[in-house]
Amino acid sequence: MNNNETRTLWISVGAALFAVFLLYSYTQERSAELTKKFGAKQRVVIATKDINEMETIEESKLSIEERPVDFVQPQALQDPERAVGMVALAPIRTGEQILENKIMEPGPVTGLSLQVAPGKRAVTLPIDEMRGVAKLIKPGDRIDLIASLDVGKGPAQHREIKTILQDVVILATGLKIVNELPRLFEKIGQEDYIKNIRSDTSFSTITIEASPQDSQNLIFILATSPGSLFITLRHPSDRVKNSLTPATVDTVLNRVDGSLLSETVRAPTAAPVYVPPQPVVQPKPVQKKKRGGFVDL
Repeated sequence: MNNNETRTLWISVGAALFAVFLLYSYTQERSAELTKKFGAKQRVVIATKDINEMETIEESKLSIEERPVDFVQPQALQDPERAVGMVALAPIRTGEQILENKIMEPGPVTGLSLQVAPGKRAVTLPIDEMRGVAKLIKPGDRIDLIASLDVGKGPAQHREIKTILQDVVILATGLKIVNELPRLFEKIGQEDYIKNIRSDTSFSTITIEASPQDSQNLIFILATSPGSLFITLRHPSDRVKNSLTPATVDTVLNRVDGSLLSETVRAPTAAPVYVPPQPVVQPKPVQKKKRGGFVDL
C-alpha cells in the first residue's frame, strides 16, 4: 500500500468518526429537546396483548417500555412482577399501561371461579372442630373425606365408615381463598387495624374442588345426613390414593394383637356332646335241629 492509499484510508476513517460524532451530537440534542419539552423518561409496564375483565394476568402479556414522565399515567406499574398473577378488574387493551387500581389479588371480591380448575366444581361443606381437624387447615391444603353411612335394610342394616374422596384440595376456608394475603382490614371507631387471619378459626365451612359426579354425591350426603362428613389432613407431598376397606363394628371388634382376623363375626361352634360307650351284645349261637338232638352252628 503506497502513501496515497494510506492517506485515503485515514481520511475515510476520520470522516466516519466525524459522522458518528455528528450523529451522536444530534441525537443528544434531540433527546435534550424532547426531555425539555416532555420531561424525563420513566419505565412503565405495558400490555402486549388484550387482557379481559376478571382474567388472570400472565407474564407473557406484559412488557417494559420507557415513556416520557408527562405521558405516564398515575399509579402505572414499573415492575411487571407486581402484575403477574393478579386479576384485571377492567379490560386492558394492547399498548395500555398497567395501572395499580385496575388489578387486584384473587380473593372474595374477584370471586372463587378463577381458582376452580376446568372440569371441576367448587362445593362448600360444613365443619366444626371435631369434623374439621380442629380447624387447623388453610386454603391449599389437601384432605380426605370420610362419610358415616347406614347401609342395608331392615335387620341387615348397619353403619359403615368409608373414605369416599382422597387427595382433595381446599379452595377456601370461610371467605379466605387460596392466594389471598392472610390479612383483613378492620375499622374500629376512627382507627384502622390490620387483622392477621392466618390463625383465624372463626370459619364454619370449607370449600373444596371436586368432579361433577363427586359433587353430586357430596350434596346427596349433605341433604340426607349433613353431620356424617369428616375430614383428615394430608401432608403436602402425600398424593397417594389407597384402597381402603370400609370400617364396621365387625372390623373394629374382631382384632387380636392389632391384626384383623376376619371382616365378619364368626358364629360360635357348639361344644361336642359326650356319648357314653354302649355294651357289646354277643349274638346267641344258632342251633340246627338234628336227629337225636341239637347241633350248634
